[in-house]
Amino acid sequence: MKVLVVAGTHAGVGKTTFCVGLMGALRQRGLVVQAFKVGPDQLDPLLHEAATGRPSYNLDGYLLSKHANVARVAALAEPGDVDVAVVEGGESLFDADDAVVGETGSTGQMAKWLGAPVVLVCDCDAHSARGVAAVVRGHVGMDDELAVAGVVLNKLESAAHEAAVREALAKATPG
Repeated sequence: MKVLVVAGTHAGVGKTTFCVGLMGALRQRGLVVQAFKVGPDQLDPLLHEAATGRPSYNLDGYLLSKHANVARVAALAEPGDVDVAVVEGGESLFDADDAVVGETGSTGQMAKWLGAPVVLVCDCDAHSARGVAAVVRGHVGMDDELAVAGVVLNKLESAAHEAAVREALAKATPG
């Protein structure tokens, strides 16, 4: 089974909109999509269900063990029944329990537990081109155990802004 985690650089970057669109597009192509949401959330799973035609389930690294989360995904997204599982992250890739300096409960932790690549959604209208590159570089380089497979450049202001952001990213990020 294929699993993809979608995470944001911060809350409000368009992660849910992207996830729901991705889930719907995959479904339109005839794939069976199983959706999950990191952390407690009541609204996003309803949107996931509308896009996939299947219930969406919550994952939680703070309240549940690694084994319980991995087993939940394995049980609900069995190969042969499900083509791809899409996991929408919580607030941001690295948001975690601040009482403990670490990754407990974060989307990054869940991605590592699931062995899944991450698509990072970045809000480009909040930053200059170099600012976007700095945010992306920081997220990509923060944890060597995470596999950031791609970046969604959301809320670009114009074609010129997109070109500047892409150029800055090319200079600032490896590969």
